Amino acid sequence: MLSLVGDVMTHTVVALRDEVAFKDIARTMRRWRVSALPVLDEDGRVVGVVSEADLLPKEMLRDGDPDRFGRAPVLPDPAAKADAVVARDLMTAPAVTVRADDTVARAARLMAHRHLKRLPVVDDDGVLRGVVSRSDLIKVFLRDDTEIADEIRREVVARFPAAPTGPVRVEVHDGVVTLTGRVWDASLVALVTRLVRTVEGVVDVDCALSGPAGTADPHRAPQKDTARAGDPGAAA
Repeated sequence: MLSLVGDVMTHTVVALRDEVAFKDIARTMRRWRVSALPVLDEDGRVVGVVSEADLLPKEMLRDGDPDRFGRAPVLPDPAAKADAVVARDLMTAPAVTVRADDTVARAARLMAHRHLKRLPVVDDDGVLRGVVSRSDLIKVFLRDDTEIADEIRREVVARFPAAPTGPVRVEVHDGVVTLTGRVWDASLVALVTRLVRTVEGVVDVDCALSGPAGTADPHRAPQKDTARAGDPGAAA
């Protein structure tokens, strides 16, 4: 079963109204030891995020060298942020958000692609419901090995009939899954391995599955015919 953002997110969230002043933003970040805060409108909808990076231009302006401000094409002019005094003018908008029913994997991809440490969690109306951080996402790797093994047997292995020689065996140690045994069709080995990797908490998969006895591994290169003239198995 895939973990959802709602399963791991933090429900108690520190947020800012869009009219909060610069110094109050800095004090709030320091008090709660966070590097970014969601910004809300009067209806509680997330309209942006203020991060430490949004506050830095004001300090950088003290050098008196405007050319030292980098200009990323997708961000507001840092010099303009240096003049900002309230959250609505400092924030990065629109905010990158997720919903509680999004998968943990989707949240992880967003964080990785956008280089973010946390994401506001919103409902269908954009109202703040929580926040999910990188530390929240790695909770899936704290699943008990027995729980992971049970899910693999129930949700993956049970879907594929085993070969007559016996069932597929699943062992998990520190999140590393070992699969042994035979499946009825060797071409399914790669698919089974890929599905096991999608189970929450799996760190790696050591797959030693094979097809029914006497069948060739479809992923192995065919052996060359080494029979020589005069050998019992050589063609006439």
